[in-house]
Amino acid sequence: GCEEIPARLQKRAIADLKKGLVERLSARGFAGEGGREAISPRHMAVEISGLAEQLDDRVIERRGPRSDAPDKAIDGFCHSVGLSRDQLAEQATEKGVFLFAHITEKGANLRECLPEILQSLLAEFPWPKSQRWGATRFRWVRPLHRVNVLFDGAALPGELDMGGGALAFSATSCGHYFEHGDDISLAGVASADDYVGRLRDGYVMVDRAERRAAIVDGASALVDGQGAKLRVNEGLIDEITGLVEWPHALFGRIEDGFMSLPDEVLEASIRVHQKYLTTEDEDGRLTPGFVVVSNRLADAARDDVILAGNQRVLRARLADAEFFWQEDRQAPLAEALPRLADIVFYEGLGSVHDKAARLAQLAAHIAPAIAGCDGAAAGEAARLAKADLVSGMVGEFPELQGIMGGYYAEAGGASAAVASAIRDHYRPQGPADGLPATPEGLAVSLADKIDSLVGFFGVGAKPTGSKDPFALRRAALGVIRIILESQTRLPLRPVLAASAAAYGFAAVDDDLLTFIRERLRVSLRDRDAGSGSGSGSSSSSSIAHDVVAAALGDGMAEGSDDILFLAERADALAAFLGSDDGAGLVAGWRRAASILEAEEGKAKQSFAPATDPALFALPAETGLYEHLDSLSFSAKVLSRDELLSGMQALGTLRGPIDVFFDSVVVNDDDDAVRLNRLGLLAMVRDAMTRVADFTKLEG
Repeated sequence: GCEEIPARLQKRAIADLKKGLVERLSARGFAGEGGREAISPRHMAVEISGLAEQLDDRVIERRGPRSDAPDKAIDGFCHSVGLSRDQLAEQATEKGVFLFAHITEKGANLRECLPEILQSLLAEFPWPKSQRWGATRFRWVRPLHRVNVLFDGAALPGELDMGGGALAFSATSCGHYFEHGDDISLAGVASADDYVGRLRDGYVMVDRAERRAAIVDGASALVDGQGAKLRVNEGLIDEITGLVEWPHALFGRIEDGFMSLPDEVLEASIRVHQKYLTTEDEDGRLTPGFVVVSNRLADAARDDVILAGNQRVLRARLADAEFFWQEDRQAPLAEALPRLADIVFYEGLGSVHDKAARLAQLAAHIAPAIAGCDGAAAGEAARLAKADLVSGMVGEFPELQGIMGGYYAEAGGASAAVASAIRDHYRPQGPADGLPATPEGLAVSLADKIDSLVGFFGVGAKPTGSKDPFALRRAALGVIRIILESQTRLPLRPVLAASAAAYGFAAVDDDLLTFIRERLRVSLRDRDAGSGSGSGSSSSSSIAHDVVAAALGDGMAEGSDDILFLAERADALAAFLGSDDGAGLVAGWRRAASILEAEEGKAKQSFAPATDPALFALPAETGLYEHLDSLSFSAKVLSRDELLSGMQALGTLRGPIDVFFDSVVVNDDDDAVRLNRLGLLAMVRDAMTRVADFTKLEG
């Protein structure tokens, strides 16, 4: 029991508490199982079951010196194990007769171990942030008041050393802060269900799932009674669940005069800033109602006071939003551009005004690669995309940047394409977010993300380890998602070079393309079936890491900057390797590659992919050569289907390769014939490496 744990930390905290207990018990030999868990703002509890109270004694065997070793060595061993010489046993082994000590180790007692285990767990608890209070050196997320340890329903003696004080283990909890002032006895608690029930009697829903369900059910019932639907926001419901211990939903109304504000403005005011749940009609449009979740028992008079207070606060916030909405539209959005010069984008990367100018150029450069994209509209949207950063509305509600720019551009007479592109240009902002809705939006979003990647890499502000303060990994994944899901063929080297030139950089940082390709590697390897993150018609199931490595190949090779092509090649290669011909061809490849590697190691040079048919002595050589010569497959193809077709054509090599190895001895006594056959195998290797880097395949 402690003071209020921040809502965002609760899920991780209860998992760490259970994991820490189970691991520390296991380290002492107690094989317990984590049972039910419960967490609320002021309570954390876990149940561990299946523990033995007393572990069996065990005999540990330690081998000492040989039986005929010098007395000094034997006496030293006796001293180390605490036994006399006549307590040692002689035992024959493969290496001779040795002395052995058999030591009985007393089994641990759970009651005796628990205080030390809990001291270690609580003192080392991995809170992201913690604090000290009073005269103690102990750290916890908020001041800690109780540590209850119930062993088979009875309180366990012991205390927590807080460094400058001690907190005795107890068997009493506390009820709701306002509604139940008395302590709650936990003596005789028989199960986690019993514990949860006792706290519920004190108006604390300590079980998180129960509390969350009460919030959703209570809010939904209220809203249904008003002829509307609850607009479910999972993140907000989770947050509210972590703020209250006895949820009680109240329905309030938004004044009609504020309903002319854009939905996003109302949502930001109501949901983000006030933590209220919003309502909608059957078509998904926001309706003039909201739900506030109180942390009190139902009381008609008090409910009216609480609701009136919340509506008063919301009215003031919406009045501010209404003022900004009216003021910001007094002047065209373009008039805000000069003020962007006062905002530094990043040290060494100029101002946001400079960024807007770069985006306009880069979006126009990207536009021709995107089907149906109007280059002029994309350039204009990019020029205005950051202008709302100096608006009053975005100053008050930063989460509305871009969105408000779209509204203000539309109010100023901009085309729908320009307004939509501005509104969407930050998307996708994560794996759950969709892409911009228009081709122009795709162009501006790509330009924005690529400009940031080139700029931050250019001044050395690259992600390191787990640290990525400028969200460059998210930007790279956004670029990849846009390219793959919109089926855009956009080789990145020219685009990155154009962005670097706009900055005035001499060149693109060498690590940037590698960084983007690595994000593609992770994306292909980890994507889920049906996730929609695949490339067009390709499968969206994950691909084995070695197949991805083979498909991506050399980062300097031609086509290595074409994200769509690389993803299509990975999908096609995975499909090909899953076929009988693919599996058989890889087996032949490994045999050919192994022979070439061994012979090239001896010769200290690589064999060229060339052979002289005049030196062929066997039909198998001629058959393999003619089959290789008939292949017209090139890696420079435009679609996954063409890639797969080419790989299937390559798969027909399986038969001729098998026949070759069944009937031809590569290392012929005639040196000219041997080298000619090695050249033929080098032709096989060359044909296959034009498709993928098969050296990366495992197994």
